[in-house]
Amino acid sequence: MKLIVVGSGGREHAIIKKLKENPAVEVIYALPGNAGMIGDAIPVNIGAKDIPAIVEFAVENKIDYAVVAPDDPLVLGCVDALEEKGIPCFGPRANAAIIEGSKVFSKNLMKKYGIPTARYEVFDEMDAALEYLKTAPIPTVIKADGLALGKGVIIAQTREEAFDAVRSMMADHVFGKSGDHVVIEEFLTGPEVSVLSFTDGKTVVPMISSMDHKRALDHDQGLNTGGMGTVAPNPYYTPDVAERCMKEIFLPTVAAMNAEGRTFRGCLYFGLMITPDGPKVIEYNCRFGDPETQVVLPLLESDLLTVMMATTKGTLAETEVKFSSKHACCVIMASAGYPVKYEKGFPLTIPDEVRDHVIVAGAKTEDGVLKTNGGRVLGCVATADSLKEAIDAADGIVSKVHFGNAFFRHDIGARALQKGN
Repeated sequence: MKLIVVGSGGREHAIIKKLKENPAVEVIYALPGNAGMIGDAIPVNIGAKDIPAIVEFAVENKIDYAVVAPDDPLVLGCVDALEEKGIPCFGPRANAAIIEGSKVFSKNLMKKYGIPTARYEVFDEMDAALEYLKTAPIPTVIKADGLALGKGVIIAQTREEAFDAVRSMMADHVFGKSGDHVVIEEFLTGPEVSVLSFTDGKTVVPMISSMDHKRALDHDQGLNTGGMGTVAPNPYYTPDVAERCMKEIFLPTVAAMNAEGRTFRGCLYFGLMITPDGPKVIEYNCRFGDPETQVVLPLLESDLLTVMMATTKGTLAETEVKFSSKHACCVIMASAGYPVKYEKGFPLTIPDEVRDHVIVAGAKTEDGVLKTNGGRVLGCVATADSLKEAIDAADGIVSKVHFGNAFFRHDIGARALQKGN
């Protein structure tokens, strides 16, 4: 089989490594991919949002199956366009991808169908939002409606911060049109859990839970990032919590999308908070999370391509989806200054002995030399029988990988270890 994976980052590299395990796979093209994927896939210089070019490439190369991984092409209708040419895909069509593409849509969906989430208000006018904030409980959460590269959420600890957040979104347009509408919602407390799930629109199969580490610096200090590391499973996601989530959140969400005529097939990501009142939805994503994918897929014992194709065909209920009982840890190595300002182009050394455990998110080749080409450069991933062993092994991989301005957190998994003891 010939496959394409749309996207360029660590999530895509993790997906590609897992898809490669199927002996029927002859070749995987990554559109656009990055130079660090060479050996696992063939990068093709077609942007993830260039849907006409993606479709043209897929048709010309007689692609058998496509995996559309990032949010932007999903929301823009990449799956719709490929399927119209007879190419089966993993991922939701545009009318279902709106569950991530619009926070206003997703919050209204949860309200309409009684799915537990934070209380909220929606604003289209800045003055009305500022007036509301004069008496709103603080801290509060301000969200831009549309996609914003994972950065469209601001937790305001003071009233002035809340005012500034609304002005930056609605007047300064720091997130472009994504900030034309804002959601202001109740600040929830409790541990966060990420649960990715396979669904064919009827059956929901949750994957292993994970814990993301969003802050740039040790001890959860510094700015929010796209994620500095992950561990799986998440010790806060107990069997009792999982049962409640399936009954109160997962199945009702899929049913709600069906009721709205927006059947969701692919990976539906649930960002949850385990509050004193029980689990609640913080956010939905219409695709695999990054860097959660880097720890979840290494624990998948079933064949990924078979499972993905079952979501496309509607046969997930008859398909085995089995996960290991081991633990996984991913430590992200980033460029100093990320997520604000950082330099690129440093020579990148990945020894052969750890290459299978390194997921590359941002790299290019110049004059035959592999160099860094992004904020989050790569993830070092290890699995082991215990969380402590997985953390230690991931740290050992980090010590062997080198580039000029590397920085990383030294405490990935520490909170999970404390909870587990």
